[in-house]
Amino acid sequence: MADTPEPPDIEETLLGGPLRYTRKEVAERSGISDENARRIWQALGFPAPPDDEVAFTDGDVAALREIKGLLGHALVDEEMVLRLSRAVGQTMGRLASWLGDVWLQTFSDQLPPDEPLNTEAVIAALQATEELRPAFERLLMHGWRRQLSAAGMRAAASTATATADPAAGVARLAAGFADIVSFTRMSRQMEGKELADFVERFETTVTGIVAEEGGRVVKTLGDEVMFVAEEPAAAAEIGLRVAEFSEQDSDFPRVRVGLAYGEVIFRLGDVFGTPVNLAARLTSVAHPGTVLSDTGLASALPPAAYDVSSLRPRTLQGLGKVRIRVLRRHT
Repeated sequence: MADTPEPPDIEETLLGGPLRYTRKEVAERSGISDENARRIWQALGFPAPPDDEVAFTDGDVAALREIKGLLGHALVDEEMVLRLSRAVGQTMGRLASWLGDVWLQTFSDQLPPDEPLNTEAVIAALQATEELRPAFERLLMHGWRRQLSAAGMRAAASTATATADPAAGVARLAAGFADIVSFTRMSRQMEGKELADFVERFETTVTGIVAEEGGRVVKTLGDEVMFVAEEPAAAAEIGLRVAEFSEQDSDFPRVRVGLAYGEVIFRLGDVFGTPVNLAARLTSVAHPGTVLSDTGLASALPPAAYDVSSLRPRTLQGLGKVRIRVLRRHT
């Protein structure tokens, strides 16, 4: 009886080569200190392996050599490399998880109904992924270039109109949150795939509206989407369109939206500041299907386009008493 061939090693398949080096060996071969190599590895989101564990490939050596080359540039220092590593780790980690989930689900759907997704099937799916890897990598690089171009144009435009200081990471923007009402209760009543499809539809719809109105999604949190917009009117349109969609489509979850306008801080792709906190608090107190805003955003809107009404001041956690506005379209 012929021996059953050993299944391919998952790490070797996806990393493009076998594990060859310990942490100290990869540092020596790359020319970067062991301490810096460890900090970069942890910034990417991985625990530092034991000194004697063979855990790195030739690709890891090449990547660290690239980093060493970057450190020779006047605009790049060790802190920038660590920040970039954290951003890459968080962004690529989520992207890899998303792609893995979608890929395995697609592969599972192609199996016979009575055949489970076992180890052999997972390996086969990963091998298929490897066949498509070059095309995916080109797509990722193109997407990165487009996003980098857009970020550069935003920085140039904001500086020209004195609405931002890119060097300090400060800008005047509208921040908003769109949140699913009673998500915890609803999620308990759904099976895994049904819940995943539900969240996917919510995120797809909201992020599509944000893009159409010229805003930018900062992050998604399952039952919530955070976005920013340079113009208060664009943020108002995003909020109202999302709320209207939820009221008109019975299969779409009911949502509530909070908006605020003011000076925010950018850091590693995230946005911080009082307007962000205020928008989040307004979302938490909004009724289903409504859009609440702070005074700053409401006063910046063209009066002829929107109906703005006042609610009694309300104490919001960490912000004190806040004057709240309700946004509606003129009827």
